[in-house]
Amino acid sequence: MVRAAILDDYQNVALNFADWSALAKDVEIKVFDKPFTSEAETVKALQGFAVVVGMRERTPFPRRVIEALPDMKLLITTGMKNNAFDIKAAAERGVTVCGTGGVGSPTVGIVFGLMLELTRRIGFENARMKAGEPWQVTIGHDLEGLTLGIVGLGKLGQRVANVGKAFGMNVIAWSQNLTPERAKEAGVDYASREDLFAKSDFVSIHYQLSDRSRGLITGDDLGRMKQSAYLINTARAPIVDQVALLKALQDKKIAGAGLDVFETEPLPLDHPYRKLDNTVITPHLGYVSEQNYRKYFPDIVEDIRAFLDGKPVRVIS
Repeated sequence: MVRAAILDDYQNVALNFADWSALAKDVEIKVFDKPFTSEAETVKALQGFAVVVGMRERTPFPRRVIEALPDMKLLITTGMKNNAFDIKAAAERGVTVCGTGGVGSPTVGIVFGLMLELTRRIGFENARMKAGEPWQVTIGHDLEGLTLGIVGLGKLGQRVANVGKAFGMNVIAWSQNLTPERAKEAGVDYASREDLFAKSDFVSIHYQLSDRSRGLITGDDLGRMKQSAYLINTARAPIVDQVALLKALQDKKIAGAGLDVFETEPLPLDHPYRKLDNTVITPHLGYVSEQNYRKYFPDIVEDIRAFLDGKPVRVIS
């Protein structure tokens, strides 16, 4: 029997979101529903597994981890790109890397959920009412008429721009490669980097993490933001200078932040973000939707079956 490990199934649902019977005669599956706390724990736990299934970047597979797992022959990621997997190292070790499809843009909903919680305090007021408080204490701020600044006008950034316009927001955009012509084609106004941070009531980040984007949003950028403005990050935490962001929030230099991504995930229990009253935090919910899971896990079954049959599919090279 081939041993397969399914990692980081926090909700313990992987086996319910697909029909695994196609593998029953050949594969012994072990589900890990808790994150590993270190690379050493990862390596120790995964000895003897020929197939390893990751969930996005929850468990990284750098070269040193891949080289410490001599039995691993197939490494799977949900989605078709994973910056936490060293694809080159896997190829050199003879490990096939495969991906899966995905559905829609579930992160868009998280972006506006964070924005609405920061401005209308829906969750806060819900918790108060259920705790027995008689009525409201907040005064909300409508999104209509506010300026939404989008950093990175790719597929996801454009979806966010369209929803922002549906809310009646003024939408501007900037990225390293964005031109005024391209912004106009997308139906938004082009802004310089300086103007985007200075004029926006919300700055929402939609960049992929890479060497070029790591640390892209600096303390100077945050310093240009209005004291009444909010930062939304559903992309990746290292795109923003985390030290500068924490200080800006603690010193109330900006009104607040909505964060779905963090440098260390799960977020440590003693992290300052957990105590800030001007910050709404969610546990990386961006891609965690039922529609996505119903695509991820059947594709994972297909990936494993095809690999065992000598005809791997959705190979990432």
